[in-house]
Amino acid sequence: MEELRELFDFLYEKRQAIGEKTLEHLVLTGISVALAVGVGVVLGVTMTRRQQLARPVLGVANVIQTIPSVALLGFMIPLIGIGPMPAIVALFLYALLPVIRNTYTGIQNVDLAVKEAGKGMGMTDWQLLTRVELPLALPVLFAGIRTAAVINVGVATLCALIAAGGLGEFIFTGIALNNSYLILSGAIPAALLAIVLDTGLGLIQQKITQWARPLLILLLLCIAAIFLYRLWSASAERNFTAGLTSEFMERRDGWQGLKDAYGLKMDAVQMDAGLMYSAVKNDKVDVIGGYSTDGRIDAYDLRILDDDRHFFPPYYVAPLVRMETLERYPEIRGALDKLAGMVTDERMRRLNYLVDHEQRAPRAVARAFLQELGLRTDVQRNGKADVAIGGKNFTEQYILARMFAILIENYTSLDVELKTGLGGTKICFDALRTGDIDLYPEYTGTGFLVLLQPDASEADSLIRDKDKVFRYVRSNFRDDYGLEWLEPLGFNNTYALMMQRSRAESLNVRSISDLVAYLKQKQ
Repeated sequence: MEELRELFDFLYEKRQAIGEKTLEHLVLTGISVALAVGVGVVLGVTMTRRQQLARPVLGVANVIQTIPSVALLGFMIPLIGIGPMPAIVALFLYALLPVIRNTYTGIQNVDLAVKEAGKGMGMTDWQLLTRVELPLALPVLFAGIRTAAVINVGVATLCALIAAGGLGEFIFTGIALNNSYLILSGAIPAALLAIVLDTGLGLIQQKITQWARPLLILLLLCIAAIFLYRLWSASAERNFTAGLTSEFMERRDGWQGLKDAYGLKMDAVQMDAGLMYSAVKNDKVDVIGGYSTDGRIDAYDLRILDDDRHFFPPYYVAPLVRMETLERYPEIRGALDKLAGMVTDERMRRLNYLVDHEQRAPRAVARAFLQELGLRTDVQRNGKADVAIGGKNFTEQYILARMFAILIENYTSLDVELKTGLGGTKICFDALRTGDIDLYPEYTGTGFLVLLQPDASEADSLIRDKDKVFRYVRSNFRDDYGLEWLEPLGFNNTYALMMQRSRAESLNVRSISDLVAYLKQKQ
């Protein structure tokens, strides 16, 4: 009951932001569905007149529907950029199938005798379509529109990954920061919006024959507004913009603290970590906040801006393991300690580069590196898993998780199952605490600021000393969660600001202070 009251208090405090993001979500959904209706109805009608088009058109629409949402959004960045426009295009494509299929099905199912009667009265094909077929098919057609609207409310949450706004911003920020209330502040309004839209459209569907003309006019106005907005946005000059992950934007050692430390004034948009690199590569954002060991720094020829005021603190990377697992299988500690202190910053960046740029398999890269260290890698067990190793959904975690698996299988008698690609800190951490996984690679900075969340004075007193941070998280995780930090792997994965090397050289920007000076000069 107490938690429910705290949730209501949290939602009340965030009511203005929730209202703004709900409106953004509704705009994305409404415009994309309006476009889909305009195009989908035309295609559906055309298919009834050209039956040979039905199979290929429906086939293409079905294929689009099966493309993963994040992948489709990623395809949009080089073509259109980031923000609402690529999101609307992606949502429009997802909404096409139900509109096309229901338009086609509705017209095809009109009684043949009714059609023949219309022809017998001397109706032209256009008159038959507009006065007989479409009015009779409207209930089926509108059911497709309802389906498209509900689908797009859900898919639109992912559009936050390309800086399109909407309720997805709360959800992904909450996942990154281990904040359930923040997740619910996006999930609850999104669910309510889907229910309201479905109910409202259902009421309209009951009166659709009377309201068809005003709805058509409204649809045309929406489409006109889209093109006017597109023309305006194309002519407007884009401000110098940073593309940042939700975690970086909210953390004390991320964007908020960085702006205060340097007096940095710049537009920032929230993005998925992988799409963020694609955006800077394709010149859709100017600066990104990434990790210092990321392989895409070399792959995309990015320059890390020198942190000349030493704002970003260094952090260790280490295996985070359930103490219950260590008590059952104490040999795990000895196996993973063979990697302690062996992975330098340069080595980790090279391993990431081999996967990101040269497209090598993470397991092959991990195995080759362990062989370089003279460690055993030949054993690969296929029995029932004794231990489950997790990992977040970025390259470094895939590589490290496989290193852990190879070491455990070669230096113990245990079988390992990999559960990598988990979507962020909260998901990994919750899976570890519930026993769905036994260990995963974690960063002491994330454990310190995101999971333990000390007060400001305590955080400021420790954050600059990586050894103090490590001792703090090790002690508190044991006491609070029954989790153990093993020995650090050796490299420091710290945050960094990055730009395209060619762009940085043309602007003579080598450090964050240089960037601040350039932005002031530009203003």
